[in-house]
Amino acid sequence: MNITIKNARVIDPRHQIDRVADIFISDGRIIAPAPANFNAEQEIDASGLVACPGLIDLCARPGDLATDLAAAVAGGVTTLVCPPNLNPVLDEPERVERLTKQAESLRLARLLPLGALTRNLAGERLSELVILAKAGCVAFSQGQSPIIDTEALLRAFEYAATFNFPLWIRPQDYFLSRNGFAHNGAISGRLGLTGIPVSAETVALATLLTLATDTGVRLHLCCLSSAAGMAMVARAKADGLPVSCHVGAHHLHLSESAIGFFDTAARLDPPLRSEADRLALREGVRAGHAAICSDHTPLTQDDKLLPFGSAKPGATGLELLLPLTLRWGMEMGLSLPEILAPLTSLPATILGRDDLGHLGAGACADICLFAPEASWQVLPENLKSFSKHTPFAGQTVVGQVKKTLVGGEVVFAA
Repeated sequence: MNITIKNARVIDPRHQIDRVADIFISDGRIIAPAPANFNAEQEIDASGLVACPGLIDLCARPGDLATDLAAAVAGGVTTLVCPPNLNPVLDEPERVERLTKQAESLRLARLLPLGALTRNLAGERLSELVILAKAGCVAFSQGQSPIIDTEALLRAFEYAATFNFPLWIRPQDYFLSRNGFAHNGAISGRLGLTGIPVSAETVALATLLTLATDTGVRLHLCCLSSAAGMAMVARAKADGLPVSCHVGAHHLHLSESAIGFFDTAARLDPPLRSEADRLALREGVRAGHAAICSDHTPLTQDDKLLPFGSAKPGATGLELLLPLTLRWGMEMGLSLPEILAPLTSLPATILGRDDLGHLGAGACADICLFAPEASWQVLPENLKSFSKHTPFAGQTVVGQVKKTLVGGEVVFAA
C-alpha cells in the first residue's frame, strides 16, 4: 500500500531533521523524494503531531506476548529486544523460532530475541550460539543470571568474539548483590533493608571491560544504575573499546527516596540509587553514552502485594517510555531530535540495523505519531500492558501517541 503522512513535524535524529513535511511510504518502506506519479491509497493527516522513527526498546520482557506487544505499539515502540530469561529459556533454536513466529503473526511490534549465552542460563556450558544466531537471535545474554566462574566468562567472550557475536551483559557482581533489596545508602539503612552497594556494579564492570579489552568482543552493558558505572563506560568508549550501554527510564527520574516506607512499586533491579547517581545517568544519556530502555518487567498483584523484601523487582514501562524520555529531555533543556535520539538512532546503531531508527529513503516505515504537548494521567487500570505496577501511578505525563506504523501498516490508532 502507498501511504502519505501529511503535515507532520518530522523529527529524524539520525539525519538531524526537524521540519514540517510529508512522508511517503510504499511497500512498507519510506521513499524520498516521492516520484511524480506517486498515488497514495491512504492519507494520514498528522497536523499538529510529531512523526519520528518508531521507538526501539532495548530491554522489554513480554509477559503475555499479545498483550505486551499491543502495549508496545500503544507507546510508540515498534521494535523491542527481548532478554533470554523467559519461560522457557531461549537456549534452543526451536524456542526462538516459535517466539519470533508468534510475534510476527500478531502483526504488532517487531520482536528481536537475545539468545541464552549458556544452557538454561546456568553459567556453565555454552549454548549453541551459531545455531541460535541462525534462528534469529541478535545477540547473546545471561539476562539477570550471572556467570560466576570468571574463566568460564572469558571462554564465552573468546568464543563470541570469534564469530563477532555481540554480548549483552548485566554488570552486577553476584556475591555483592545476592542478599540485597535496595541501594546501600541512607534510605536502606533507615528502613533496615540489606543494601546492594554501587561496587556490585563497578566490580562486575571492571571484569567485563577487562575481558572485552583482551578478547575484542562487542560488549553491550545492560541497565547501568550508578555514576561510577557510567564514568567507567565513558572512559572505555573514549579509549576506543567497542562498548555500548543502556539505562532504564525509571532511573532517570527516581532515586532511592522513592521507596519511601517500603513501596514495592519502587523495588527495581538494579535498585534505584542516590540522587547523585540519578543526575549522572541523566548526563550520561545527554552525552550520548547510553540509550534509554523501558526495562519493562511484567508482574502480577501477587508479585507486588508482599513485604518489600519478598516482592519481586520490576515495573511496567512500555507505555511510559516516550513520556518519561520527553520529561527527561525537557528538564535537560534539549531539542526534540536530541531527546528522541536515545530511543531511535542510537539503539538502531547498537543493534547494527541500518533499516531502523530513521526516516531516510529505504528505511522500514516504522513511525510513531505523537502529540508532544498532550498530557495524560498514568492510571494503572488504563494501561494496556499485562503488568499494571509503576512508581509513576497517578502522575500526569506529557506526550501521547496517536498512531503507530510498523512496516507501513497502522498497528495502533488512539
